[in-house]
Amino acid sequence: MFGDFKDFKIIKDVNSFFQKSEKLYKNNKIIMCVPNTLIHYFYKKLYPKFIFLGAQNCHHSSQYGPFTGSINSSMLKKAGAKYIIIGHSENRKEGESNEIIKKKIISSHQQNLNVIFCVGETIKEKKRNKTFFVLKKQLKESLIKKSDLSKIIIAYEPVWSIGTNKIPKINELINAISFIKNEVKILLKTQKTPIVLYGGSVNNKNISLFSAIPIIDGFLIGGASQSSKKFIDIVKNYYK
Repeated sequence: MFGDFKDFKIIKDVNSFFQKSEKLYKNNKIIMCVPNTLIHYFYKKLYPKFIFLGAQNCHHSSQYGPFTGSINSSMLKKAGAKYIIIGHSENRKEGESNEIIKKKIISSHQQNLNVIFCVGETIKEKKRNKTFFVLKKQLKESLIKKSDLSKIIIAYEPVWSIGTNKIPKINELINAISFIKNEVKILLKTQKTPIVLYGGSVNNKNISLFSAIPIIDGFLIGGASQSSKKFIDIVKNYYK
């Protein structure tokens, strides 16, 4: 929950950086998931060569109805969103269940939105060695067998890492992301390997550590994305 119309400058600065360094970063994609109030405004001002717009959540119904204060996937698509975050831990904490998340994913796919689906364990679950159990349950209860893998990006976000400046050990990350990739292939009965991002206290100082983990396909960046300088520094430091 951050941002106003003036914060388009963040996207403008990031877009300018990628334009100047097009040859170096031409194979990368930047997705900015902004508050619903900013999607259409940013969409009109943005030429999505490097940056694509997304939303942060939606209501599970794709139809209009008596859901005061809610926004559905259809409305977000019409506003200009191409991507949407579903299942973020902050929404799970508010009571969002795997069943509701499944409905949101289905609704988003009906509108041809690309889903960034978040999974991850709490510190209590981690201490009880329940990480794999939790991840499997979240994946199994939220994805349907007919899910289009080309429209889904998985984001592994350990809840205990978000906003704490604590990150998993390298071997923990490798094991967790490997597990996620294998489970998705089993669930969806496909040989195609899913894209899996890491999110959780990613900043310009620790990003270089992640460059040693090629199994990570990208990052879901939170607080650091509120500053174009911090965001650009993350990119620069990753490719040092």
